[in-house]
Amino acid sequence: MIKRILLWLIAIAIVVWAVLYWFESRTPDGPVQKVTASAQEIERGHYLTLAGDCAACHTAANGAPMAGGYPVDTPFGVIYSSNITPSADFGIGRWTKEDFHRALTEGISPPSRHLYPAMPYTSYKGVTREDSDAMYSYLMSRKAIDIAPPENSLPFPFNQRMAMIGWNLLFFSDKPLPDSSQGSSAEWIRGKYLVNVLEHCAECHTPRGIMGEMELDKFMKGGSLGRFTAPDITPEALAARGWTTDDLHQFFMTGITAQGSAYSDMHPVIYLSSQHLTSDDNKAIATYLMGDTPPATLPAKLGSGSEQGRQVYLESCSGCHAYDGSGKPHVAVAMKGNSTLRDTDSTNLINVILDGLPEQQFPNNESMQSMPGFAGKLDDKQIAELVNFLRVEWGGQPADVTPEKIKTHRQ
Repeated sequence: MIKRILLWLIAIAIVVWAVLYWFESRTPDGPVQKVTASAQEIERGHYLTLAGDCAACHTAANGAPMAGGYPVDTPFGVIYSSNITPSADFGIGRWTKEDFHRALTEGISPPSRHLYPAMPYTSYKGVTREDSDAMYSYLMSRKAIDIAPPENSLPFPFNQRMAMIGWNLLFFSDKPLPDSSQGSSAEWIRGKYLVNVLEHCAECHTPRGIMGEMELDKFMKGGSLGRFTAPDITPEALAARGWTTDDLHQFFMTGITAQGSAYSDMHPVIYLSSQHLTSDDNKAIATYLMGDTPPATLPAKLGSGSEQGRQVYLESCSGCHAYDGSGKPHVAVAMKGNSTLRDTDSTNLINVILDGLPEQQFPNNESMQSMPGFAGKLDDKQIAELVNFLRVEWGGQPADVTPEKIKTHRQ
């Protein structure tokens, strides 16, 4: 009797799995959509897709704009972004406005395919229908690119999209994300919509749980991006690293301030998104991050780093960053007041020194030259001495980085 019950349960499980697999594997087969929208609506949609930072993930290196194929590395495998051009067979050409809004805010693409939360519907859930329709109009006005993105590289069971049904039951709700600051002004409210919804800042700057869910009790307190970390951007943490509302405003407009320049995953946010927003919207973003009544910005605590670390700095870094850490315009950022040096987490500083940085372009024809990596030039002890020197001399942080820690960061 027990054996018979088990066989029935197995048979039912197989049938349920087969139905769900078919359900998730279907592709849109409706008519190709013909969208008519005013030039004003299309232009508004263009602005909103810039604010939503869509190009950063939906455009592969050397690929056609919005044609997908950008690899998103996750702890569960590589997910490739989708084609969101009007391609009928590979993009959103058969999607209706309702389909687009549901995919954006619920993570379900037509006809019933669950998206992985690498597409930040957990933040986009707050996009208004009016804004969603404008974004759809803009995307559908673009040239169709008939290119299929690569298949995701996810091991079993993560390659089973039906598992997202359970994930959404556990971790997705239609409730707004928490506030990371306090305020009530019109500027703060606009900034909240831009930060928490369109720019989806929490997706990178909030820690993730074991199943990839945002840990909302640690909202905006920093997250892992593989080799780099997205730092804590709560008002107190920003103020502790020397940021003011005006500095953040300038940072989102230009990518370069006295606190340093945008790098790693933050650089495309500036280059592809925030530099194209109005000054008012960037000021609103800065206002929301710091709050209507920002905490007092803490001055940098300058110390005296070790002579061993100073010697490594003079030999390896001062040619670009200057002997006194003042940096060089158009070449390298200053060490004095640098936000990365003032971060309590040394991860980004260590990995920048090990890996280096590519040459990066910024608004207003500004650029920063490439920085070489020193993984093959300095040993673990020398890099530890250098990191500690930088953190003590200009960051006000303790000299607590060991050679053993450097070793763990080497690729």
